Order: sequence, then C-alpha cells, then structure tokens
Amino acid sequence: MKRIESGVKQIPYPQESVYAKVSDLSNLKYLADRIPADQKGQFNIDDLECTPDRVSCSISPVGQIEIGVIGRDPLKCVKMETLRSPIKLTMWIQIVSTGSSSCKIKLTVDADLNMFMAKMVEKPLTEAVEKLAEMLSSLPY
Repeated sequence: MKRIESGVKQIPYPQESVYAKVSDLSNLKYLADRIPADQKGQFNIDDLECTPDRVSCSISPVGQIEIGVIGRDPLKCVKMETLRSPIKLTMWIQIVSTGSSSCKIKLTVDADLNMFMAKMVEKPLTEAVEKLAEMLSSLPY
C-alpha cells in the first residue's frame, strides 16, 4: 500500500460550503470542466456520469474509472474508493475549519500497488493528487 498526501490548501470559504460541494460527487461534472486547456490533452475525460454517490468516466490513457463514496463524516471528511479502475485507490478529502469564513483541505490517497507498479505510477499519482487539491482549493464555494 502506497500513501500519497497533498499539501494542506487554504480555502477562503466556510467549511460547511466546501463540504457540501465535495461530498456530492455530482459536482465533479463542474470540476471536469475546469481542467486547464493545456492539460486536457493529458487527461481526456469521456462518458462522464455523476450522481451524488458515484462517478464514472473513461480517462485516456488510464481507461474506465468508477469512484464511489464509502463514508462521510459531516463537515470533516469524505472517503471514496475506486469501484472500477486499473489501480485500487482509497481517497480521503479532509476539511478543517480555520474560522467562520475559511477552511483548509488535504487529500490522502492509499494506492494498492506492488513494488513494480509503485515505481511507475508514484510520481504521476503524486502530481495528480496535488493538482486535484489545488483545483479544489480554487473553486468558488
């Protein structure tokens, strides 16, 4: 098991607003539209389907992915895992209030990788986790 953690990101919105958006996976449709144009070629997202508890899509060059929420700790944490993916992942989005109008988030990913796979995907997976945390911190909540 390989654990990857993002840096802690400050968000200028209340914890309640951030939790409401990240705990509902149907909001990922909005997030997919915010992928910068220069990175869309790296991550082609097709057939995106979102519900509050699940999201599925095809990501080139990775393949078919389905992610589901497996736990919610209101206002504090959303836990998800891959239901269909080339790599078994579990991800937590942790949210901590830093005042009435701000909070911090951190993403943690546990990836079930053998040593060979870990060497191949650790760097791109670390970059993806960090970019996702940055993207989440820049959203209007």
